[in-house]
Parts: sequence; C-alpha cells; structure tokens
Amino acid sequence: MFTRETLVVDGPLAFRSQRTAAARECRLGRDILTLPLLAARLAGGFITPAGTDVLYPAIQAALAAGGFHDIGRVASLPGMPRALLQSLDAAWRADIDLSSLPQEVGRFADLHLVEKRIRDHLPPSRLLHGDLRNEALARVSLANVLLGPVTLAGIVDVDPIWRPLLNAIARFTEVAWDMPGKVECGWFDGNARSRAPSSPSRLTAEVSADPKSEVVEALRWVRELLASGEVKAEQIAIAATATPDWDEHFLAYARDAALPLHFSHGVPALSTPDGQACAALADILISGLSQERVWRLFRRLPARPFVSSLPEDWFTAIPRRAGLKTLDQWRQALAAARPQRQTNDLAERILLPLLELLARGPNAGREAGSLLLSGASLAMWNEALRSTPPHAVALSLQALRVSDGREPANSVVWCPASHLAACPRPFTRLLGLTSRSWPRFENDDPLMPDHLLDRRRLHPVTTAERDRQHFEVIRAGTRDALVLSRPERSAKGSLLSPSSLWPADEILHKRDRIPRHAFSEADRLLARPRDAAQLEHVRQSQLCWRNWQWNSALTPHDGLVAPDHPAIVTALSRTQSTTSLQRLLRDPLGFVWRYALDWRSIRLEPEPLQLDPIAFGELVHELISGAISSLEPKPGFARASPEEIEAAIAAASATILNSWPLQRSVPPPVLWRHTVKEAARRTSKGLASDDPTRADTRSWSEIPFGQEQPVAAQLPWDATAKIPIAEAGLVYGGRMDRLDIRASGDGAQITDYKSSKPPPKNQRITLGQGRELQRVLYAMAVRTLLPEVRTIVARLIYLADDPAKFELRGDELDSAITEATSYLVAAVGIVRSGRIAPRWEQDVHYDDMRLALPADRESYLRRKSSEFRAANQKLGKLWNSNT
Repeated sequence: MFTRETLVVDGPLAFRSQRTAAARECRLGRDILTLPLLAARLAGGFITPAGTDVLYPAIQAALAAGGFHDIGRVASLPGMPRALLQSLDAAWRADIDLSSLPQEVGRFADLHLVEKRIRDHLPPSRLLHGDLRNEALARVSLANVLLGPVTLAGIVDVDPIWRPLLNAIARFTEVAWDMPGKVECGWFDGNARSRAPSSPSRLTAEVSADPKSEVVEALRWVRELLASGEVKAEQIAIAATATPDWDEHFLAYARDAALPLHFSHGVPALSTPDGQACAALADILISGLSQERVWRLFRRLPARPFVSSLPEDWFTAIPRRAGLKTLDQWRQALAAARPQRQTNDLAERILLPLLELLARGPNAGREAGSLLLSGASLAMWNEALRSTPPHAVALSLQALRVSDGREPANSVVWCPASHLAACPRPFTRLLGLTSRSWPRFENDDPLMPDHLLDRRRLHPVTTAERDRQHFEVIRAGTRDALVLSRPERSAKGSLLSPSSLWPADEILHKRDRIPRHAFSEADRLLARPRDAAQLEHVRQSQLCWRNWQWNSALTPHDGLVAPDHPAIVTALSRTQSTTSLQRLLRDPLGFVWRYALDWRSIRLEPEPLQLDPIAFGELVHELISGAISSLEPKPGFARASPEEIEAAIAAASATILNSWPLQRSVPPPVLWRHTVKEAARRTSKGLASDDPTRADTRSWSEIPFGQEQPVAAQLPWDATAKIPIAEAGLVYGGRMDRLDIRASGDGAQITDYKSSKPPPKNQRITLGQGRELQRVLYAMAVRTLLPEVRTIVARLIYLADDPAKFELRGDELDSAITEATSYLVAAVGIVRSGRIAPRWEQDVHYDDMRLALPADRESYLRRKSSEFRAANQKLGKLWNSNT
C-alpha cells in the first residue's frame, strides 16, 4: 500500500544514508528532504532553492555594478564573493530582514543593495531562502496532500528562517521531531519526541604524537573492526570539528590501505585527475606560457575534445629545455621543427590558435575551459570561475571539493562532526580533541562583525555551544564503541592541551609501537621486522645501511667492484670527452656512476631569475665563438679593429638573445637582457685583454676534434681524428674554446675561457687539482694533430672582474702533460682495480651525484676516511696540490 510520508534530515551524510535505508525497506512513499527542499516541495512548480551555481554569478554581477557606500574599496578582491555569500547566508538563516537594519549604516545599505541585485538576477525558478519560505507558507494548506506526516530525523537545530514554516505545517499535518539530545525546541508546535539518554558500551581516550599519527591509529582501528567480521563498514565513522588537518593523510593512507573510506564533505578537487587538469590550465593562464606549463597541461587534459585532434609528433625536434615563454617563441620553435614532423604544419595550425587563446591570460579562462576540458573537469572549472574573479581561479580551485564517488551505505565515513551528529553510527572515533578544536573559538562575521550587528542575532548559538552539542549528540548516538583521540603536538610541533571534554583516563600511543592490527602492507612490515627482512630489497637496504654506518672497511655499497668489471672496461674503451676525463681524474667513483652505470641526475629546469654558473659560462663561450667566427677569415680576428670586435660581439649577443629562449630556460626578459649584456661585457674585456697578435694569425673558436662524423667547416685538421693517451689506454675528443695558429704554422696558442672569478695572481695554476685539465688535453691534441707546430702556449683566461691570464708553455707545459698523463694512468688503474671510493670534494660548489651518497655525508666520509684514502692514494697528491 502506497503511503506518503516525509523525512526531513540535515547534511549530506544523513541525506544519502536515509535514502539508502528507504530503498532497503522498500518505502516507496517516503520522501527524504532537507528543510530548503521541503519548502520547495510546498512552493510547487519548478521552484528550487538558489544554489551556488546561480548565487555566485549573481553576486559577481551585483559587485560589478558598483555604487556602494562602504564595501566599494574591497568589492573587486578575489575573496569578496565568498565572504559576501557567507554573510548573506548567515543573515538569511537567522531570518534577518536586511531592509529593516539601519540603512544609514553604509555596510547594511550595501548588503541590502546586493541582496536586491541578487534577487533581480536570479531566474524565476530559483529563490532565496526567505522568498522560498514565503512561497511555501502561501501553499501550506496543501501540506497533508503534498507531504503527508513529517518527521524531523536527527536534526540538532533548526535555523530561525524555517521555524515559522514548520509550525504552519503542523496545523495541517502531523509534524514530529525525533530529537537526538537536549535540543532547544520551545518554539516548536509539533510533537517533540526525545530519545532516551544512552552512552556507548566502550569509551576510550587515546593520545597520538600528531595529526598524522592520529590518522594512522584511526585506520588501524578501522582495520581491526573490519577484521573481526562482526562490524560492517557502514557502522564505522571518524569525525572532527573541522577536517583540513587530517584530509590529506586520510587520502594518502586510505588509498594505500585499500580501505572503503567515504569523505562525506567531499575530497579536495586538486587531489583528483580532473582537478589537476584544471590546476594546470589555471597555472598557464595566470603565470603565462612556458613549455613546462604547456606540457603539464597536455599531460593532464582529458582525451577529448582537444587532445584527440593533436598529432602525436607535435613536440618532435622542440628542445625540451627551451623556455618558450612567448607566443613568438612558440611560432619560431614550431616552424623550425616542421621538417622533422611527418604531419608537416598540422601541429602549428592546431596549437597556435590555442596558444594565442592561453596567452590572453585569465580573462580567456571560460573560453579556454570550454575548448580544453570536458566532463567532470569542465564542471569543476566552471564552478571555480563562479566563486571568484578569473585571475584568482587558482584560489577557488584550492577550496573546491568534489564527491569521492563512494556510497556511505557501504563505506567507513570520514566527516565533520556536524554531519555525523545528524546520522550517528555505532562505532565512532573523534579526532583532534584539543582545546583548539573541541570546542572551537568563535570568529566574527567578515562583513557584519559584532560591533555592527549583535553576534547572537546573526548566530543564535555560539560555535563552542554547537561543538559541545554535537559531541553530546554523537556520544549519545554511539551504541557500541566511542574512541576519543587527540594529538600531543600540532603538525608544526607546538604542544597542544587536551579539550575540556577529554576524560581523565587515557592511553598513550607511541609513534613506533607495534599495533595489534596494521592498516596496510607497509604498516605490517614496519611492525614486523622479521617479515620485512624476507623481502630482497629490504635485506639489501639493511645491508647497505650497516655497511655505511658500522663497517669501516671498503664495501660494495661504497664502490668496491670486481677487477676489470665489463661495464667499467666498456666505459673506458669509449671515446672520452675532456669533461669525462676531468671527472675520471677528480672523482673515479663519479666517473663509474656516470659513464659505466649511466646514472644521470634529473635536470630541473624552473624559470630561473639568473643563470647558474655553468649556464653562464656556456653563454660567454658562445659569445666568444660567435664573435671570432664572424671575424674569420675576413678581416681576421688578429687584424680586426676594436670597433669591429665590438660589433661582432653585439651581433652575437643579438643572435643569442633570441635563440637561447628557443633552446633552454632563461630568466625573464628584463633580467635576460641584463644577463646577455653582462656576458657581452666580460667577452669584450676578455678579447681585449690579449697581447698584440701578429696580423697573419688565423683564429678558430669551438674547434672540434675526435668527432664521430666529419665536419663541413674549414679546419686545420681532420675533425674525426681521435687523440690517444697510450699509457692509459684512452682516446678522447672535444672542442677547444679558441685556437690561434701563425701563418707559418710553427706556433699555436690555445685559450680556455673561464667566466668565474680568478684565483690570486701569485698562485701558479697547472692542473688545478684536476679542474684545469682541459687546456693540457687541448695542448696534447694540438701536438698530435699538428706535428709541425713547435711552440704551443696553453692559456687560462678568467673573465670576471679584471681578466686574469695564466699560461703554460715550454718546459712547464711539457711537465704538465707528463703529470696529467701519469695521473690519468693512475685513475684508470683505480677504476680497473675495482677498489673505487668516494672522495671528499670540499672545493666543489655543486655535486650532481650527491643523492647517491648517505644523507650524513660528512660523518660517513670521516668514518671511512682511512680506507677511502688508501683506495684513492695514487690521486691524493693531485687532490691536495695547490697547483
């Protein structure tokens, strides 16, 4: 038999739980409604309460219209729509007629004006709370037919706006209120039914280290209940007065534990793939174009509608290190890569209109979202744009929450205490019972503070009273087990005092305790070291730790390998570069990591405010190369006037200014121009610091040797010829910064430029502890490739400050070559012997292999210093040398 009845609930948890219960009981005539939906049912037609989907656009339109007395100065701030809705909603719930407030107060006049504009902007079917209540009152005589008997289930408090409506309905049909506890109901004319007071069968209080530990203990408790086989997931709840301190931990740990945890208040939108797509779009609109942002956006976009039309080879031949921060740079990069793409200019025809749209910035947000997003991501994007101006959409996305897709009817619930008070569960755990959270402090309304409008008129119940009431309701509704939990310290480490609701007896859970039930596999292995020790990777990590911490001998985890290991022999047999030989000489273990094991540090390419020293050095070298190349062979660098040299440097600077952003990340435009200007200044001073050069001298820059492929440029030698170091069994190749050869062919000058500051002029630099090996290697290459040259000068020129020059020639150069060869022989002997050890490079500014060493690197190297010194003994003299 069909019998109409209406159940009024409060909050999303009670709403969905009661609908599931009605379905299970086959109650076809039962309507599950909230108080606003109850009013909408009585109002009839297609009338519904005005939600944020229409309120936020109406508020933004009202603010844009201007004409305010008091709030005009802050009307355009990003958080204003949210703050305004919060204040208006509080006034509407409290049944405050804004027109009745003193209109001579500018704030009240402004709020009343905004309310009128909102009402005018809303569609006819969407009504504000007060208008909806009045429409319902006009048709309240139909309550018996439309609603049947009405029951308020689990509602802790009724806002003043709905009280007249409930009393009016009680005159035409039965209205009962199943009150969950001591609730103020003197205004209620219906049947108030109080529940018999009760208390949970078990009440415990547990103390954890911090909020993260609270989450771990809560999930262990959930696992224990589910493992018993007597408790179902839908009987378990975890709650706190406010959830943000625990949300991220629950998201991560529950996913790892595969526990059915439902967030009744929704998960952060940015924790979902669709939310990440919105975040990537917001980032590129607000921060501007860059290759990294475009890649991030395309990787996160839904498959349709845009990504499916983009050719797969759109990124072919575009340097991944290129910044590409302007539309013109994208045009140039795509055009340059066109011959390498099979789809010809299709990528340009699709990408460039999109990039033009994105380059317009936040104002193109709605159009860009419609083009790139779809489904849930588009819905999130539109919702974020409703509540904030376009340039602050990132803030709105951070606050946005979405459904996690789970049903409370078959899940453990994690929710605010206000949700749980309306729908208690038999097994409950309350988190964060500190003096800060249970109860919470009360804050003033952002737009109607207490000095303008009495706080109790706007919020009849204080926040502290409401929290205490929710606590009592939850305790009374928890039949079986109630666990109270609090952290000793906050996430930032500050000490927290217990709540006034905290019982005297408590259980302290240490962070490293062994639980009776682990919540995940990782938690189980942490609690059972014997089980963890059965895993190969755990055994290896423990052995590595012992070898690093307790074994003073050289071990495989330090660098000990088999003699003449095939990987090392293969690495040594390749054609070496001057950089690899420098690493071999200064760090044999680093050479093995890089060239035998092919370990590569991740290159982070953020948007730099300045170039790092290595990149700046490359910039200076490219300027020098460009200037010298443009002057050779006519008029010739040696014959060029100072004005011609300056013009060549300026031309090279202009080329680099435009070409480098297409190849790598560079600073913002103003700083980038300053950087190139500074590099050009150092280049000019460095080239001008040369001694007078004979006019018949020919100069080359970035001159290659030992290359795999022939070079078309006119060179003084065969660029494919490799240079042997017979004693060490090595061959190498590379590029010289600069080479000057006399027309007679009997003299050559090698120059290695350094963009850094020079050492003291009274210091003699030969190999520089291996750092300055390159110029010696270049001299060896010139001797091999140009045997007719009798006089060779190898120079180091430091360009920072006043250029400083250090030369090797004659017997000093011969000695340096002999010394470098002997040390390379020693380095090869070390790596082939298999007794390879780290070295303590106190003079290095940045070690890209630092992550491969223990975190406490200094104490590790001290602990094994004697073994490491013995392994590296043959190179110790070089590393300790002052020359």
